Order: sequence, then C-alpha cells, then structure tokens
Amino acid sequence: MTVRVLVVDDDRAIRESLARALSLEGYEVSTATDGVEAIVSARRPDLDVVVLDVMMPAVDGLGVCRVLRADGIRTPILMLTARVEVGARVAGLDAGADDYLAKPFELDELLARLRALVRRSRFTDAGTGAAEGDLRFEELRVAPGARRAWWDTCELTLSKTEFDLLELLIRHQGQVLTHSTIYDRIWGYDFGAESNNLAVYISYLRRKLDEAGAPDLIRTVRGVGYSIGRQ
Repeated sequence: MTVRVLVVDDDRAIRESLARALSLEGYEVSTATDGVEAIVSARRPDLDVVVLDVMMPAVDGLGVCRVLRADGIRTPILMLTARVEVGARVAGLDAGADDYLAKPFELDELLARLRALVRRSRFTDAGTGAAEGDLRFEELRVAPGARRAWWDTCELTLSKTEFDLLELLIRHQGQVLTHSTIYDRIWGYDFGAESNNLAVYISYLRRKLDEAGAPDLIRTVRGVGYSIGRQ
C-alpha cells in the first residue's frame, strides 16, 4: 500500500535529499518550503504522515502543529529538531507532534519511526468505532474505541503517542513493562539504551495527569521500566 508523506523544511538541500531518499524507499512524497505552505498541504485527506522541521521562518514547525491540531487534523507528525534539550522536545509534544527526531539523524531510524507512525495510524483508523469496554484504574478512565481518556470528570488532551502509551500501561496495570517492551509496542522499534525518547513521553504524560489532578500514577522501576499504580 502506497504511503504518502509530506516533507516540510525551508532548507532546500535537506528537503530535496530527504524527498529523494523517501521516494527510493517507495514513499509517495510531496514537499513544502515553509509553514504556511505546510498548513495548506497537510490538509490533504489522503496524507499518511508529515515530516516537519521545527526551525522555519514566519510560521515555525510548532505553529504548524498547533494550527493543524486545532483544526482537527490528526495526521501523524514526525518533528525534526536541531535542539536536543528536553524542554524543546516537550514543546513539540505540547504542540501536537507524535514523535520527534534530533538532527543529525540516520535515515534508517527516520524510516523506522515513519513505519511505526503509519502502522499505528492505520491500525487506529481500522479500529475506530469498534465496541470496546473502558479501561479503569482508580478515577482514570480510558476509552480505546473513542481514543479518549479522563481523570474523574476532567478529559485529558493527549497526542496519539501519549494515548497509546497510557492505554498500554493501563491494560497492563499491576505489571512492570520493560523499556524494550514499551518501545516495541509503541514505536515498533527499540532505540537503544542511550535514548531518552520514552522518558520524555513519560514525563509529559505525568504532567498532563498531574494537571488533571491525578499525580503519581505512573511508577518508575529504576533500570527496568514503568507501571500504573501508586508510588
């Protein structure tokens, strides 16, 4: 099945080399040179995934994410950033990105992340509307079919990755899920012991739960992984 990807970067050399590499891998590639063009191009109903650079003039990648998500466009977004600080990554997640990759990056890793995003998106679309009971832990309620979650009466605003992570943890409440298990189930790819990708998503999910009044639900088992439960 053809995968349609939009590559957005104001750097012509990066944009064209990435588009060429993805085309050779069998992707159907379109490009945009800035944030304004990206907002228009990303509204295509047949688009599968967006590769979006953060640092662009006028409307940057964060602004593009916010506009698309505010307009209800749920196409998965892989954000490319030259900044490696946790705060910069969290800003991307807050804007609505589903994953991030720091520059410079290996093409194999970018391809693996794209495959995982598309696979998860298509699995979710195929299951939309299927009857499935809510998952609960204390006052936390997760509705997999609707892809919505609440703490008591407060609905959580979660990205695709955040929801998938929360659903995985609550489905296995009482169990400690290892880092490698979570990477495999959420991303379909183990980024290795040196990656803090998972830690960033866990910290951001914790913050959203805390803001909803549900602190300390995600337990860290140092050196092993995470579980749902009180500390």
